[in-house]
Amino acid sequence: MTSLTIAHVSDLHFGRDVSLTQVEALEAQLPGLKPDAIVLSGDVSQRARHGEFQMARFFRDRVGRTAPVLTIPGNHDVQWWASPFGIRGTDPLYRKYRRYFGPDLAPHFEIPGAYIMGALTSYGVAAGSMTWDLNDMAVKGHLPDSEVVRASRYFAAAPPEAVRVLVVHHNVLRGDISRRMGLARWRRAHQQLLATGADLILCGHDHQESSGQIDGSVVVSTTGTLTSRTRGQRPSAYNVITVEPDSITVRHYRWDEGSTSFIPSDQSRYGRIRRP
Repeated sequence: MTSLTIAHVSDLHFGRDVSLTQVEALEAQLPGLKPDAIVLSGDVSQRARHGEFQMARFFRDRVGRTAPVLTIPGNHDVQWWASPFGIRGTDPLYRKYRRYFGPDLAPHFEIPGAYIMGALTSYGVAAGSMTWDLNDMAVKGHLPDSEVVRASRYFAAAPPEAVRVLVVHHNVLRGDISRRMGLARWRRAHQQLLATGADLILCGHDHQESSGQIDGSVVVSTTGTLTSRTRGQRPSAYNVITVEPDSITVRHYRWDEGSTSFIPSDQSRYGRIRRP
């Protein structure tokens, strides 16, 4: 592998708050970036409504002409009120999402140089996502052991030189402005994420772009939102990740109102730990 490029987009929230101007600008910009893959890491809708999912599916299909697209649901895509705490099973939670994006809530695919897979962290009002803060209800996520096992097995089959990319919705690093973690019991979640064998984690949820590492080894790209609901009234943003044999670079593309386009902005480069 020489290098590969992943466009990382999240929290489009098709519905009341989406910026269609920004969505159209993103659609126009992506082909020029020549990404090898595009990732939509959840919250494609605002209220899990049919019309919102229809717009999100149309967007997914359009950008899919540029590169393969992996999509997972976020907490806004879950009809939590249809089955809180799973009292009516899990099918009602994802019925609309599955209608438009297929039965697999955590898909995966391979491209030359990368194994990319989703892990489901969005379960609505569920025991595993609960905290002592009632404001977290239906907002926080969690990472079940079953998802860790599934990811570990998938990445174990990857050749040593391939980058292993895990996609989750909830932010796994603390937001700079919100000071919040997206996953309940985040310390345990960090150990679980390390156990998957992932080299790179892509997430969203916090509506603020950032990057960092877990345990100095796993690179994390947290991308922003393309809505009016950014943290601290920051510009909207999405991320472009470049993976090279010895490094992973996360670059933020921020919205510029004057030019009505996303401008390449600051970036962070991390050493890539090569597997034996």
